[in-house]
Amino acid sequence: MSDYPLLSSVHGPAELKALNLEQLEQLAAELRRCICDQISRTGGHFASNLGIVELTLALHYVFDFASDRLVFDVGHQCYPHKLVTGRQDLFAKLKLKGGMAGFPDPAESDYDLFSVGHAGASISTAVGLARGDAAMSAGGRRVVAVIGDSSIVNGLAMEGLNNAGTLHRQLLVVLNDNGMAIAQPQGAMAQYFDRVRVSPTFGEVKKRGKEIIERLPGGSIIEDLYHRGSEMLRSAIASDHLFEHMGIACLGPIDGHDLRTLIDLFNEVKHIERPILIHAKTIKGKGYERAEGDPFRFHAPGPDKFITSDCAIEKKPKGKSFTQAYAEAMIDLMGRDDKIHAITAAMPDGTGLDKVEPHFRGRVIDCGLAEGHGMAMAAGMARSGLKPFFAVYSTFSQRAFDQVFQEVCLQHLPVRVCMDRAGYVGGDGAPMHGFADIALYRLFPDAVVMAASDEPNLRAALEFMRGYDKQASFVRYPRDVVPAEPIFRQVPPFEPGKAVLMRRSRTEQPDLAILAYGYPVYAADDAMRNQLQPQGYDIALYDARFAKPLDIDLVADLLERSIPILTIEDHGHAGGFGSAVLEAANQRGLDTRLIHRHAMPETWFRHDSRAGQLADAGLDAPGIARKVRSVLDGSIKPAIDVRVRVDQPNADARV
Repeated sequence: MSDYPLLSSVHGPAELKALNLEQLEQLAAELRRCICDQISRTGGHFASNLGIVELTLALHYVFDFASDRLVFDVGHQCYPHKLVTGRQDLFAKLKLKGGMAGFPDPAESDYDLFSVGHAGASISTAVGLARGDAAMSAGGRRVVAVIGDSSIVNGLAMEGLNNAGTLHRQLLVVLNDNGMAIAQPQGAMAQYFDRVRVSPTFGEVKKRGKEIIERLPGGSIIEDLYHRGSEMLRSAIASDHLFEHMGIACLGPIDGHDLRTLIDLFNEVKHIERPILIHAKTIKGKGYERAEGDPFRFHAPGPDKFITSDCAIEKKPKGKSFTQAYAEAMIDLMGRDDKIHAITAAMPDGTGLDKVEPHFRGRVIDCGLAEGHGMAMAAGMARSGLKPFFAVYSTFSQRAFDQVFQEVCLQHLPVRVCMDRAGYVGGDGAPMHGFADIALYRLFPDAVVMAASDEPNLRAALEFMRGYDKQASFVRYPRDVVPAEPIFRQVPPFEPGKAVLMRRSRTEQPDLAILAYGYPVYAADDAMRNQLQPQGYDIALYDARFAKPLDIDLVADLLERSIPILTIEDHGHAGGFGSAVLEAANQRGLDTRLIHRHAMPETWFRHDSRAGQLADAGLDAPGIARKVRSVLDGSIKPAIDVRVRVDQPNADARV
């Protein structure tokens, strides 16, 4: 930190509060340079953090968050906050093991109240903090929620605002309005904010913000003016803001990069015992011309080479990602079937649909940061005869679970859900791991739940989904590159409940059969070829393809020949693929003592490289080899210690 003399002297908010305005502006410049330099080495969220520097400094300058409450929405804009709250020593390993998390993390600091990574919850949790502090006789604590213009349109944020309007105590919501989420915000709310930003009021407030504050010497005067509906204050600051109709006093929009105005305004409103929303207009990527001009590209660049003078990025080739393979497959599918429409919830870049949209204008729909709405909309599209494909991160699909239940599966509608970032996700850590999707979606009758192990299998899965019209279908794939040399370049079509043999055993009676689900097929193949076979183990490897319906005939054949089975998946143990195998074998009346499971351990894996997380979980090739040896050497007890039978052993056990 020696390159940032003022920043290196700030070990916490106490030192920050001792600075004058000129020094704060210097600190803002050093923060931006520090963030740019570090992200050039480790990657991370870039433009959003540059845009919130002044807001962060002003909040810490006015409030005492050692006692007061600060809650971020999503949280990927927390780097300035972390750098001024005693965590500069962690920044050199941003998003790496042992370093700084990319999102707020209570394990790091008491200044982080929640570990967050999903949008929309900050206002609700802030309302809860406000109510809890009041009930615990700690009502003197101030509560602040910071939320972006794209997050605030989320249904949960609206529910939080609706309830916040009933509070009879202090609560400050800071709307960080930069006109950008990860992509361009969508919908009527975004258009409303566009109108507010360009209104004459914003121009006037930007010029006259300090003058307005100087004319309002005390918070009680602001409160009194609001109660009396002062036209002066409304014309100068409020603009008849939408959220005023929810019982929340609204100020703005103001210039979110004007430190003096921010500090003065925060000092005024922190004493007001009612909910207030300050609408601050900021620039995503502020301070670096290329980031300001292209915040979409600079949202979360990887550890690519930066030219520090203007932060240009020079991309390094890393191989084709599953996301890119998905985009190419969708371009092919949509070119052959004009009923297919693709949906994303504010993640066109992360899901690959930004590459698809130019080819099919009007058939790629960004519904904004609202997965529940996107899923329900997909149900309506399916009911109308279209073929909706909803591209979503596995962790974000959870936000639409109720719509999958009520609007999709209960109605027997063929919505296709394509889940990127399944399994471990690397540096984004615990909030983003996709560990629950199999357990969630195999619950539903007639639903099909699949995983793609490589690019040929991803294409085959999507082709199957295109034609499956009985119920919802789901496919998962990881945040990783597709294998450059797939085991088979031509794969058989996906047939419900049928696994595929990937590597034969040397004999008809192998020592063990591995049923791998999705991408772990390749780690298992590595373990089998390079470690287990040279040591004399005879292994058969299957790509399971389906968690529902399951290939129970294969399971039955293996167990009836007394061949042990090891299931492998990058999903949690509970409710996952291995659980499905045990349940299906139980239902068929098979001996389950030879079934062993290997999955994500039941613990929260913090930020690290994805390879490091897989190694720690034992889901890399050496870990799988160890698991196989332990099973065959008898050091692991059978999964179930008794033989289980049912009355109808030949009943259809596909689940």
